[in-house]
Amino acid sequence: MTASVTAAPRSDAILARLLALHPKKIDLVLDRMLRLLSALGDPQLSLPPVIHVAGTNGKGSACAFSRAMLEAQGLKVHTHISPHLVRFHERIRIAGELISEEALCDLLEEVERVNDGAPITFFEITGAAMFLAFARHPADAVVLEVGLGGKYDATNVVPNPAMTIIQPVGLDHVEFLGNDIAGIAAEKAGIIKARVPLVVGPQDDIPLDVILRRADQLGAPAFVFGQDFQTRQEHGRMVYEDGMGLLDLPLPKLIGRHQIENAGVAIAGLRHAKMGWGADAAVEKGLSTVDWPARLQRLSHGPLMDDAPPGAEIWLDGGHNPHCAAAVSRAIADLDDKTERPLYLICGMLNTKDALGFLSAFQGLARHVVTVPIPGEAAGMGAGALYDAARRAGLDAAPAEDMDDAMAQIDAWSRARENDPPPRILICGSLYLAGHVLKQNG
Repeated sequence: MTASVTAAPRSDAILARLLALHPKKIDLVLDRMLRLLSALGDPQLSLPPVIHVAGTNGKGSACAFSRAMLEAQGLKVHTHISPHLVRFHERIRIAGELISEEALCDLLEEVERVNDGAPITFFEITGAAMFLAFARHPADAVVLEVGLGGKYDATNVVPNPAMTIIQPVGLDHVEFLGNDIAGIAAEKAGIIKARVPLVVGPQDDIPLDVILRRADQLGAPAFVFGQDFQTRQEHGRMVYEDGMGLLDLPLPKLIGRHQIENAGVAIAGLRHAKMGWGADAAVEKGLSTVDWPARLQRLSHGPLMDDAPPGAEIWLDGGHNPHCAAAVSRAIADLDDKTERPLYLICGMLNTKDALGFLSAFQGLARHVVTVPIPGEAAGMGAGALYDAARRAGLDAAPAEDMDDAMAQIDAWSRARENDPPPRILICGSLYLAGHVLKQNG
């Protein structure tokens, strides 16, 4: 029988063309973006109220919580996230709906035509298409996630957002932002606007000082996690508290203590945006309905579950730096307190990431690590090199050729320990690996 071949979407060919318009994948300046937006009629100046979110970790979760809480009030919300997991369309939601293939192609071809072959990065030209889409369709709010950094990020062209949010700042993307935490914090603080309220997520002392000094210079009222608002888990509930009062809420649908903090940041953002957002009932509904794939997502069906050891749990997380690993390891330890299972990691990472720092967070928690290459990713770390990092982190480890091989190894390990409960398997280390898993697992 001849296998049927599904034609690639037309948008794939357009996106591939756009990748070739600039020799560098990332080049942090705003001149090209502003030039193209001007030629398009400056759509970034005709948007609904914008919540602009930066940070090293947790910014995507803060965006997901914000969208869920706004939509729980019946509001229409445009959303931009980056990167995508499976399809580019995930980056752009128009009034709550993923952009259609037809609309995406039309917008990309329009901005390509207006750009007329001038040098511009992929993120900039696709960002221009995003702003054009948002300006042309009515909505009540925009939730806008920064791509990289802040000051020179292509999203930082909205002059007067309703709210800015800076989530925890740490070392990541050091090849573009450097390895000076104060300098990275200054880049993130570049989204702060004069007199626009700012919510600051949990921060270490150095980035917090940098962010607050910038806010003070611009007269931006700052609301700081742990000072002006706080969250905690209490008796199986989430408690949010600020100067406006206390909210007794259900635990977020997203797993982990860090998600309680991320939810609190989103609540603070909505309460201080002065747009009438953040009704208590909508906050509660948003916590219960929020969806954010590959952030401690439990897989419940698909080929991976079919190949897993009997009774196994499979969790997927795209975090890729030591700060993320620490949060995920705490969440896994909390799961273990409820139902103890041996933990196995399947890990794949980019060669630009701190593999040793990431894997060290699982020392004493993971029984065994299987390292895998990331399919189709030229910047992926080889399974052998990642195995070496796991061994240096003090973890028992073995390399695998691919996900099938990794799962077979874990199945063999699990069966050899017949007195153990079924394993808990965490697939982790990269959003690119997470996207591959979601695509292959259906």
